[in-house]
Amino acid sequence: MITTTIASRRNLVTRPLLAVAAALLLTTAIPGAASAQMLGYAAAPQAGPFSGEDEVLAAPPSVEPGDAMTDEDAQLSDRLRRQIVRYDSNQPVGTIVIDTANTYLYYVLGGGRAIRYGVGVGREGFTWAGTQTITRKAEWPDWHPPARMISRQPYLPRFMAGGPGNPLGARAMYLGSTEYRIHGTNDPSTIGKFVSSGCIRLTNEDVEDLFSRARIGTRVVVLPKSSPNLEARKNRPERQALNVSISSVD
Repeated sequence: MITTTIASRRNLVTRPLLAVAAALLLTTAIPGAASAQMLGYAAAPQAGPFSGEDEVLAAPPSVEPGDAMTDEDAQLSDRLRRQIVRYDSNQPVGTIVIDTANTYLYYVLGGGRAIRYGVGVGREGFTWAGTQTITRKAEWPDWHPPARMISRQPYLPRFMAGGPGNPLGARAMYLGSTEYRIHGTNDPSTIGKFVSSGCIRLTNEDVEDLFSRARIGTRVVVLPKSSPNLEARKNRPERQALNVSISSVD
């Protein structure tokens, strides 16, 4: 009887000690999770690196939350997708500013905001800078390659009717009396690259959105191709591959 009683008392003391020891071992093995659980909060996530991009203020305009991503959107990197960003500028509301070096087009909203679109711009030797106005707009425009373009690429057609196969895409906005246009493209893979003969191209979805906002007489400011990141861009593999199909000629 005495022996049994002593053994029972030893078990009552030993079991709690074993439980405490197990808890201590678990805490040592998983310090972050255990500490968070013991203090009643989740471990703080690590902050990501600062990208240096414009501060994004809202989702792409004209797109409702939860809408499925379009095929064109799926081909664009996050930075090239249409979105509202913080943009401090002294340009009037409604001005279009083209950042050639970074392949962005901004539509100024005012109040320190703009809609930013990813664009394709002129390839080496075909970029330009200056101020123009939109003098004409066209839906599914016909394409008449300029004489100078035909002299460089004599295989081009002399005329192509507007439609899905036309390199000007769904919309075109003509700049002054120049041969340059802001237009769509049927090849979204060229957005964000230096590929054209001086025209500014957007995906068809984006050019339709911009077309609905811009008016005849809209001021267009094209910034020069000069940026601290220019040399880095020259070395990107994507700049070396030029698509010479009709879809990339403008």
